[in-house]
Formats: sequence, structure tokens, C-alpha cells
Amino acid sequence: MAGAIIENMSTKKLVIVGVTLLLFQALAFMVGGLIAPSPTTAVHYLATKCVDTVKNQQDTKWFMPWGPNQCDKLQSFDDAMAKRIEANDIVFAVHVPLPKKEMSPWFQFMLVILQFDIAFKMYNQIEEGAMVNIEVGLAYRDDSVSEWTEMARSFEQRRLNCSFTTAKTVENEGRHYECDLLPFMELGSVAHKYYLLNIRLPVNERKKINVGIGEIKDIRLVSIHQNGGFTKVWFAMKTFLTPSILIIMIWYWRRISLMSRPPVLLEKVILALGISMTFINIPVEWFSIGFNWTWMLLFGDIRQGIFYSMLLSFWIIFCGEHLMDQTERNRFSVYWKQVGPIVFGSFCLFIFDMCERGVQLTNPFYSIWASDVGTELAMAFIIVAGICACLYFLFLCFMVYQVFRNISGKRTSLPAMTKARRLHYEGLIFRFKFLMLVTLACAAMTVIFFIISQVNEGHWHWGEHTVQVNSAFFTGIYGMWNLYVFAIMFLYAPSHKRYGDEQSSGQCITGDGGANSGEDLQLTTTITHVDGPTEIYKMTGKEAQERKRSAERAGGALASSNALKPTRREAAVGAVPTGGSPRSVRRSAEVPPPVCGRTVSSASLEGNLPASSTRQCVLPSRMSAKAPSSNSIVHARRIVQQLKAEASFERIKVSKACADLMNYCTENARNDPLLIGVPASDNPFKDKKPCSIL
Repeated sequence: MAGAIIENMSTKKLVIVGVTLLLFQALAFMVGGLIAPSPTTAVHYLATKCVDTVKNQQDTKWFMPWGPNQCDKLQSFDDAMAKRIEANDIVFAVHVPLPKKEMSPWFQFMLVILQFDIAFKMYNQIEEGAMVNIEVGLAYRDDSVSEWTEMARSFEQRRLNCSFTTAKTVENEGRHYECDLLPFMELGSVAHKYYLLNIRLPVNERKKINVGIGEIKDIRLVSIHQNGGFTKVWFAMKTFLTPSILIIMIWYWRRISLMSRPPVLLEKVILALGISMTFINIPVEWFSIGFNWTWMLLFGDIRQGIFYSMLLSFWIIFCGEHLMDQTERNRFSVYWKQVGPIVFGSFCLFIFDMCERGVQLTNPFYSIWASDVGTELAMAFIIVAGICACLYFLFLCFMVYQVFRNISGKRTSLPAMTKARRLHYEGLIFRFKFLMLVTLACAAMTVIFFIISQVNEGHWHWGEHTVQVNSAFFTGIYGMWNLYVFAIMFLYAPSHKRYGDEQSSGQCITGDGGANSGEDLQLTTTITHVDGPTEIYKMTGKEAQERKRSAERAGGALASSNALKPTRREAAVGAVPTGGSPRSVRRSAEVPPPVCGRTVSSASLEGNLPASSTRQCVLPSRMSAKAPSSNSIVHARRIVQQLKAEASFERIKVSKACADLMNYCTENARNDPLLIGVPASDNPFKDKKPCSIL
């Protein structure tokens, strides 16, 4: 009987696989820490105050802060007041990047943060809940001489959240407020070399536009983009990992497809996990180098959301399919309570992402946090998603606790097995616990490295070497989840290994025949196939319902073919009807394994065995002609003991049928012709011993 690779792999090979994966994991961290630069770069800009001297012009005019066509500049607003320049005629100009530099598609995205320098004035203080109205335009060009091409233009609002830490007195006039940073712009691609921002703060006292916002002195921008060197390392990792996961996924599903049975739920979920990992790995970002694909940020969020939703669902189903609770599972609908919060939480985050980055595809200045309604809506989505995450975490912890508790309870049944069989099942339990601990370690490493990347300065110095911690976090965690998915598909793929007689079925439990007889008794099921479910899956007792339904469908045909045959006395005197001989079993120098089959609604011809769901056993064994009846009864009782042990371990309710079987065989043994001197030549059974060697 073949199980999963994790069930058949020796400890030595399992250690080799684990060490190999750890080496690749260390390599992933080293690539980010030692080869890749910092993931992002932040560049600070101070807006240049330009004067718009042309009134009511029809064509859009772009103001350059420097260069041959630079605008008329103002050093401060005091100069504007001296020259009687109105606030509506002042344009704040910012050129991205700085002089003598260029932007590149390798930067992937550009995020711009806005900050106001606002001075405190007794007569012009910031009102509570003040809103700044901004008229902004964005233009681009790909050389230093061509005209600017408008890319976007919008009229935006941003809420000021400022505080003044000192006393609001005349002596403190001129000190600056401490204001929060404001989201300003986000581009999903950096397809052009030069960008130009023109910002106006129009004032209209009658309409209360930009009134009560304090005395703005300067506007500062912070541009954040991905480093080109990190992008190249990231693309290289994606290009390398994509075929690796794709090949192992095809190999895994090919092994599943070669089996005669349909795939179980856990195998389907593992395949879905591999597909989601492949989806996030495919390096479509290579096309963003040559095409202006502004939707790449949104597409990346969707890919990550699909993968993490699938990963969380896999953990729930993985634990559920290993619960030994006699619940009929192997159906996705059973897990709707646990998977439901994952789906709903992911949907909330998807709507939140579409409300912001979806709108930014047409208006890069849009922010869902700019308005009260948008802020409340965004907070609602995030809170609901957080509640779903908490519910999921509680469900997962409870299911993991149940799995470990049930597996620990099953260990009490292990002493009834032989040493070899006991060690086999102990190995399965150990490997399952090991895989659960690996999953916990992966989740813990993700959280730990995320915290480290947030609280440290971004890099460490070790002698002459500089370790980029943030880059190591991205590449290491990304490589870790790829290795995790790779290990899951490899270890849970069907194994090609076949066991011998002792390990021919996960349903079999080997028992000792005792020191007196020197024989090994082994109980197996008649349904043993190389393509059957895995060992752990059968340990959970989830095949019980499937066998029950199959037996009920078989009906009377199965009962008539497998029912207990007439007594040995009737057979000895020629009373055995045609076709009524018991199942033939080969003889050999060694004791071959017995065959146990399930009968449904069968009654013995003598009426000694009640009509019930029973288990018919044919024990092939060499029996001395001088063997006493008491020794035969001992063998029957050993069969019952082994069946009871199997019933306790696999939760199969056969103990009642086994007790009936023992009583039946014991009663008929009193009149067994073989035991009271009937010659072997007159015995039609000869070497075929029905039910037992009685």
C-alpha cells in the first residue's frame, strides 16, 4: 500500500530534505542582504515658488523650477506681499528627479508624500478640521528639450492634522506647526524620464476656500520609488522560482492523476496552493520595463491576496482533514464556517484596494483618506477584515489543538500493535507534528522579520560588509513561502513505494500469536490498493463512512458471497452445498497473512451468528493434526483481541461482530469432526481452514 512520500520516507532522507531546504532558505536571505540594495529610496524636494504673470491664458503653461526655461521665482511670501502678488498667482513647482538625474522603468512605482510648513500667527491660526484645497497638474517628457505633455490634472482636498507644542502667544509667532504627512500621489509605473508637478493653493474667502489653514511658508514633497538594483534581483528570483514551482506542481498532479481513485480534498487544496504560488511567481513585471502598465500595483495586490487567502484556507483544511473526530469530511462545504471569514475578509480588502488603487488608474492624486466618507469607509473595511482575521486565528488555534489532542489520544492504542507497526505509526504522528511546527515557524518568521524591518534603520554593518535587512526580509520571506509550498507538494505527493505483507495496508494491525504458538496474526482488509488514501488520512477514520456506503450499495450480493459457511461437521459429512466451500488460502512454510473481509446483514446458516455487520476472517496457518481444541479457541480469541484493537485505533465498530464470531467458532469447535478424529482424507476442507483453525 503506497501512502504519501512523507509517510514512507526514512528519517535520514527526511533530514536530508530538511537540510537542503534550509540551505536554500539561507541563500534567499543572503541574496537580499548581501547582493540586493535597499528596496526603496526616498528623495526630498522643496517646491519652488513661481509667479504666474500671464492672466487668463488658454494654453496650459508649465513652470520649471530650474533650467534654461525656469520660471520667475519668489524667495518668500514677504516678497510676494511687497510686489503685491496674490496667492492665486503663485505656483509651487517640483521637478522629479533632481537635476542631472533620470527616472527609470526599473523604479516600478513612485509614491509622493506631501508636507506643509505652516507658521503660527495669532491672527491666522489653523482652524479645527481645516481642509486644504489643492489644484495640481502632472506632466512628463523623455528628454530635456521637448515640450511637457500633460499626464493628469485634478482638484484635491487634504485634511490638516497639525499641533502646536508651545503656548500660542505673540512671543511664539513664527514657530512652525507639527503637521502629519499627507498622501499626495501614486504612480503604478515609471515609464518616463522626467516628471513635473505644478501645485496651486487657490484662495476664495467668499467660498471659504483655503481659509483658516494658517500661514503656509513652504511645500515639501518626498518621492519614494523602488531601487533599480533591487528590482533586478527581485525579477531574477521570480524567474528562477517560477519554473521550480511549476515543475513540482505538474509532477505532483501527475502522480495524483495516475491513481485509480479520484483525488481527495486535501490533494486538491494542495494543488490550488501550488497554482496560487505559481500565479504570484510569474514574472509579468518584465513587461513593465517596456510598457507603461499603470495597473501593476493593483495586479500585484490581487495576486498576493489570492495566495494568502489560499494559504490560510489550506491551513484550515489541512488541520480538519487530520482531525480524528469521526466526522464525514473530504468536502469543501464542511469548512464553510472556517473558510467563510477568510473569503469575506479578503473581499473587504479587495474592495478597499479597488476604491483607492482602482481609482488611481485614472487619477493618481486620489486618496480614499482625503474625505470623511472615504475615511469611514476605509476604516470599516479594515475593521471588518481585522475581525475576520481574529475569528480565523481562533478557529485555527482550536483546530490545531484538537489535532494534537486526538493524535495524543491515539497513542494509547499503539501498545496493542507489534513493535514494527507501532514504530511506523509513531513516525507518522511525529512527521505530522513536525510539519505543523514548520508551518508555525514560517508564520513566526514572517512576523518577526516584518517587525525587525519596521524598527531598525534598514541595514546593519558587519565589519566591511553591509547587510540590507529590509531587502533580506523581502527576498527571504518570499523564498520561504516558495520553499514551503514546494515541500508541501513534494512530501504529500503519492509515493511509489510498496510495503510488504506487514505493511500492506494502513487498516492492518499486526498482533503476536503468543510465545506458545510462535505465529504472527495480522488483520488486513480485503480492499488494499496501491492508489488508496494516505496512512494519516486512514488513521483519522475518515474512510469508515465511505466503506459503509460502498457496503450498503453492494447489498445482498456481497453478503451472499462473503457470508460464513456451514459448520465443519456438515462439511465433513458432505453437507456442503455446491459453491459453498470457504475461501481457499494458500499454504506455505511460513505463516501467510490472514484475510479479513466485511459482510453486511449476513446470518449464519445455523443461526448461531446474529444478523449484523460482521467481519469474516480466514486464518491461513499450518495446524498440527494433534492440535487440541483449546489451542484453537486461543487463536480465535487472539483474532478478536486484534480486531478490538483495530476498532479502538481506527474507530471501526466491529467489536460486537468479533464477539459473535468468537462465540460462533467456540460453539462449533465442540463438534468439529477434525478435532474428534475424522481422518484428513474424509475432510473436504483438507488444508482450507474457515473462520479459524478450529
